[in-house]
Amino acid sequence: MTVEVLALGVRVGGAPLFDDVTFTVDKGQCVVVSGRNGCGKSTLLGCLYGTHCPSSGVVRVCGMTPDERSLRFRRRVSTVLDDSALFDDLSPRQHLDLLLRSFPAVAGDTDHWLFAAGLGERAEVPAISLSAGQRRRLLLVAAVARDHDVLLLDEPERALDTAGREWLTGLITADTRRGAAVVVASHHGPLADKTGAVRLELG
Repeated sequence: MTVEVLALGVRVGGAPLFDDVTFTVDKGQCVVVSGRNGCGKSTLLGCLYGTHCPSSGVVRVCGMTPDERSLRFRRRVSTVLDDSALFDDLSPRQHLDLLLRSFPAVAGDTDHWLFAAGLGERAEVPAISLSAGQRRRLLLVAAVARDHDVLLLDEPERALDTAGREWLTGLITADTRRGAAVVVASHHGPLADKTGAVRLELG
């Protein structure tokens, strides 16, 4: 399995945030984690990326203990998490050019991904001048464009309009078809159905 989680638990201030969470994600599969605000969806993704230390249980991603400080680990795992950000002064084209010089592209070139995200006509605009939805599209398409085995997304629907959410569904579906293992924390109910994902309810 690409992602393995066994009896995972996290405690905050001595109280359990969640406990005994077990699931697996293989190549080409997607799991959508849902639940009320504060139930630990973002924390769970942090455990998968190595930014949060679990209180109990075992997590293995691509056969490794998650460690976002490890270049070997980061080359296998791509993310859009709660603290993901853009460089305000760089354009969408500059963002993707910079990224794809560090990580091989899954397919296509910068123009391919910019037009796929609906950003072709905004390719040279500084990121600070983009709308919230356009900034979100840029973060998401950048995460998918670079080579990866695992994709972690924290509330990717945030700031996207109806058309953007449909685009997001297609983006995730295409990524699983390429063989990625995808884990999404989301409040968007239809996402799991439209991507054929397994649902995991927290809280």
